[in-house]
Amino acid sequence: MSKVAHYLQEHLIGEVITSPDARRYFATDTSIFTLTPAIVVYPRNENDIRKTARFTWQLAEKGRVIPITARGAGTDQTGAAIGSGIMMVFPAHMNKILELDPKSGRVALQPGINFGKLQQTLHTHGRFLPPYPASIEYCTVGGSIANNAAGEKSIKYGSMRDFVRSLRVVLANGEVIETRRLSKRELNKKLGQSTFEGEVYRALDTLIEENKELIAKAKPDLPKNSSGYALAEVKRKDGSFDLTPLLVGSQGTLGIISEAVIETEAHNPHTSLLVASFKNIDEAARATLELKALPAPPSTLEMVDDHLLNFIDKHNPNQLRGLLEKPFGRFVLLTEFDDQNQRMQKRMTKKARKILERYNADVRIETDPEQQDSLWKIRHSAASVASFYDGGTKALPIIEDGIVPTEKLGEYIESVYALYARYNLQVALWGHAGSGNLHMQPMLDLSQLGDRQKIFRIIDEYHTLVLSLGGSLSGEHGDGRLRGPYLAKQFGQDVYDVFTSLKIIFDPHGTLNPGVKVGIALDDVKPLLRNDYTMSHLYEHMPRT
Repeated sequence: MSKVAHYLQEHLIGEVITSPDARRYFATDTSIFTLTPAIVVYPRNENDIRKTARFTWQLAEKGRVIPITARGAGTDQTGAAIGSGIMMVFPAHMNKILELDPKSGRVALQPGINFGKLQQTLHTHGRFLPPYPASIEYCTVGGSIANNAAGEKSIKYGSMRDFVRSLRVVLANGEVIETRRLSKRELNKKLGQSTFEGEVYRALDTLIEENKELIAKAKPDLPKNSSGYALAEVKRKDGSFDLTPLLVGSQGTLGIISEAVIETEAHNPHTSLLVASFKNIDEAARATLELKALPAPPSTLEMVDDHLLNFIDKHNPNQLRGLLEKPFGRFVLLTEFDDQNQRMQKRMTKKARKILERYNADVRIETDPEQQDSLWKIRHSAASVASFYDGGTKALPIIEDGIVPTEKLGEYIESVYALYARYNLQVALWGHAGSGNLHMQPMLDLSQLGDRQKIFRIIDEYHTLVLSLGGSLSGEHGDGRLRGPYLAKQFGQDVYDVFTSLKIIFDPHGTLNPGVKVGIALDDVKPLLRNDYTMSHLYEHMPRT
C-alpha cells in the first residue's frame, strides 16, 4: 500500500483498497475505454470525501496531482467513471434516503442510492422520479445527476436537471457548500466571502457577465441536452444565482456531490399505451410531431426500427412472439399517456389513435398493466443488441446518444442508415422519438486493428451528421472522454474556452476527474481503448439501453 493510501486509511472511516483485483475491476465502466485507478476509496460519510479532497489539494499545491473520480455503479458509457488516481465508490455506504416528505414528494438522499430502490420507495407514497434512465434497476441517482440523465418519460417531464433543487457539494479543496437558488442579496453575501467558495462565486459571476451573449447563444434549442456545461441556467435576469444546474451534468469535474434534494411527481400506475406499426419512416416522423403537439402530450413516445426487430427475431425469436406480426413494420412507435385525470387520458388516447391511423399505422391500445409490460418488451428488446456477442464482435457504445430537432427525425434516421451502409455495418435503431434522441451501437471487434481504426472515423462522421442537423452530441449520457474531444466542434472554440475557464475556477489544480468533458483530445483517448469489450460487472442485471 502506498504512502497516500496509508494516510487515507488512517484518516478516513471508510475503507481504502489498493489490491490489483479491485483496481482492475474499477478500470472500466460501460465505455470502450480502460484506465486503472491507483487507490479505491469507499467513503462512509461526507467527512471522508472532504478529507480526501483536502489531502489531494494539498498534494497538488506541492506539484503532485492525484485525480479523484466519483463513481456510482459504473454504467457510464462515456468513460467518465474511470480515472488514474483515487476511485471514490459511493454505493457501498452512501446509499440512503435521508428524508422524504410524503406531502410535497421532496426527497433528500445520498448519491450512492440505487435508482430502482428509490423509485420503489416513492411508489409506496404515490410519487415517482420521472427522468429515470433505462438502467434504473442498477444505476445510482448520483450517476444520474452527474450525467443529467433522462429516459422514456423525459418528453413530458424533462431531465434530472429539472428535478434537482439543491446539493451539498465538496469542492476541490475540501470545503463543503450547499447550492440552491440565491436571491441577488444572498449572492452579494457569497461574493464577499473570503473562502474558496467566495472565490468560485466571484470568478463565476464575472465569467458569466463577460460572456453573457456567447453563453445564451450556445444553449442548444433542443428538448434536452447533456453536452457541455449548463452555464445559461445559473444566473437569471432577476439577478438570482444557482450553482445546482451547473453541477448537474458536470460528471464530477466541478465538485463531488455528497447529498441531493430532489423534487418528484405524482405517480399514476393506470396508463394507456398505444403501439403503432408504420410502413415508412416519413409517416412515423410526421405522426410523432403531431402527437407531441397534443394539448396534454404523451408521457412517453418511444421507437424501434425494423432492423432491430429483425435482429431480435433472428437471434432471440421467442422474445417478440405474440407481440408483433411479421413482416415487421419499418418503424414501431410506443406512445403512453399517464394523466392523473382519467377522462383526459382517454380523450388524448382517442386523439392519438386518430393521428396514428391517419398515417396508415396499425394501432393497438392497451390499458391492462400486465399486457402493457409485455408490449414494452418491444422497446426493451434493444438490450439484446447491447448483450450480443459473436466471437469478439460486440455492440459498442460509441455513437449512442445524439439528439436532433424532432422535425429532423426522418432525415436523421435515413442519414444514420447511410452512415452504417458506408462502413458495411449491421444497423439497429431505438430510442426517444419524441425528443429526437436515438441510440445505436455499431457491432465491431476491438481486438481487430481494422475495427479499432474505424471507430474514430465513424464517431467523427456521426458527430458531423448530428451537428449538421442542428443537434447535440449528447441528449442524456454526458460527454466524458468519448465526446469531450468534440465539444469545441459543437459549441465553437470561444464557448469551449469559456468551459475551460469554468473548469479552472472550480478545479485550479486539476484534481477533479481530469480528462472528462474539457482538456482532452483524441490523441489522449485513443491509447485508452480496450482490447475487448464486456459489461461483465452488470450481468447480475440484464443491461438495458
